[in-house]
Amino acid sequence: MWKQVTLGSPGPHQVHGCSPEPEHTMAKRVAVIGAGVSGLSSIKCCLDEGLEPTCFERSDDIGGLWKFTESPEDGMTRVYRSLVTNVCKEMSCYSDFPFQEDYPNFMNQRQFWDYLHKFAQHFDLLKYIHFKTTVCSVTKHPEFSETGQWEVITETEGKQERAVFDAVMVCTGHFLSPRFPLESFPGIHKFKGQILHSQEYKIPEGFQDKRVLVIGLGNTGGDIAVELSRTAAQVLLSTRTGAWVISRSSYGGYPLNMMITRRFYTLIQRVLPSCFLMWIQERQMNRRLNHENYGLSITKGRKTKFVVNDELPTCILCGTVTMKNGVREFTETTAVFEDGTVEENIDVVIFTTGYTYSFPFLEEPLKSLCVKKMFLYKLVFPLNLERATLAIIGFLSTKGSILVGTELQARWATRVFKGLCEIPPSQKLMAEAIKKEQLIKRGVIKDTSEDKLDYIPYMDDLAASIGTKPSIPFLFLTDPRLAWEVFFGPCTSYQYRLVGPGKWEGARNAILTQWDRTLKPLKTRLLPEPPKSAPTLHTLKAWGTLVLFASLLLIYKSSVCLNLMPGKLRTEFSLS
Repeated sequence: MWKQVTLGSPGPHQVHGCSPEPEHTMAKRVAVIGAGVSGLSSIKCCLDEGLEPTCFERSDDIGGLWKFTESPEDGMTRVYRSLVTNVCKEMSCYSDFPFQEDYPNFMNQRQFWDYLHKFAQHFDLLKYIHFKTTVCSVTKHPEFSETGQWEVITETEGKQERAVFDAVMVCTGHFLSPRFPLESFPGIHKFKGQILHSQEYKIPEGFQDKRVLVIGLGNTGGDIAVELSRTAAQVLLSTRTGAWVISRSSYGGYPLNMMITRRFYTLIQRVLPSCFLMWIQERQMNRRLNHENYGLSITKGRKTKFVVNDELPTCILCGTVTMKNGVREFTETTAVFEDGTVEENIDVVIFTTGYTYSFPFLEEPLKSLCVKKMFLYKLVFPLNLERATLAIIGFLSTKGSILVGTELQARWATRVFKGLCEIPPSQKLMAEAIKKEQLIKRGVIKDTSEDKLDYIPYMDDLAASIGTKPSIPFLFLTDPRLAWEVFFGPCTSYQYRLVGPGKWEGARNAILTQWDRTLKPLKTRLLPEPPKSAPTLHTLKAWGTLVLFASLLLIYKSSVCLNLMPGKLRTEFSLS
């Protein structure tokens, strides 16, 4: 039997911008699907706005893919044990919950997962999560056009339950269904070795003394190739596109994210021509590492791609990782590459070819529409819904932290649910998207929907919709020290807690102390301070400087006076 719960209905949403808080707002129930990075922020944002969240998580713990398991559970994607974050802690934390200062700048899986647990415990989020509960379907309520409500069917230990919610936040991310393009590799079915997707890779044990072919040069492909190079007999890394390989650290050893993600640089990028910026970027990349020599350079005509990996160049230099072109075909034991070279006795092929987008619990045509990013308003709201009561949270790829982006998405979405922020009419948005899609099919414009978003512009766009974007000119007038850090320093998430809804009193201090937390974990070797100079030596130095300055001043004045004397008198004075 079904257990059914009927909830309150929302009023219609308005158009454009944000509205003041209504005097009487009915509490709304929101279904949150998934308790990973975006799910946790969605629960908290619901609570911040006075909404009632109910989160459904099909596993037995929070953290999503950051919860390590030895083998995939029910097809769920989990990180491999050796994973290290590629965005530093100050640039990838929740905006009102900084990492502890002694945390390393780049964390392993366990440390980041612990942070998520502390976040959930600090804001008391766990009591809103139903674990081991799978969402079977999300469908429109029969009166959706008036109420915007959704019917959600869930299953827990074989028992199904139906409930009606006023809004739904889908927080399942985009690592749900592995992309296994076997049809693009002729002869792969003849291959007698082991074939697996990176979703199945967890630890390097089991690959000792084997010849491994890793297909795909991304962050995951680079990580797996490097790790296996320590145990495998040989690792071949195949790429059709190439990539720019960058390090986690920048000049001086500071985290790269904090050095390049700045409002000042974004302003420069808007002013200077893109071709000039690309030229500078390529020169800087090749100054550290000649990508052509290492077989990493991007194939002409391919999109620019960046891979964060500190060890891959060294592995290539040492011969433990060999770069190869794309695979043309397979035989029973060999791989033939596009340049005609052949590698024999391949034991394992690992596909690091990413994931396909999927929302299996949604109904058509919504299911098909949501996987097309151009049909999501600000990558959050499906354009074909007459009522904006379903939000896709975390379905984005930016040149920065996904965590920070998902949090701001959730903050905006919950205010849209309450009618405090407005979006344009669905008919208008849908018509514009269809027109754009037609132009792309005709080749008039390029499809950029799958490109990584410029981090600060996207974040500022969401923040402006909420009313939390900091005003730089106003800050320079009222708080110059803070304004300097906001404009010229790293664009950390705390900036979006300085003003507006959700303002956090600790945001200013968090910004002004962000470098302290960055350097703290590095200060583990305390050196004795150099002996202080005796007071007399300081006194002599001070007086010596004054005497030297006075002497120079007298010499200058003397030369001026001498030049002003009559010629004969000046000669006599100089001879004396």
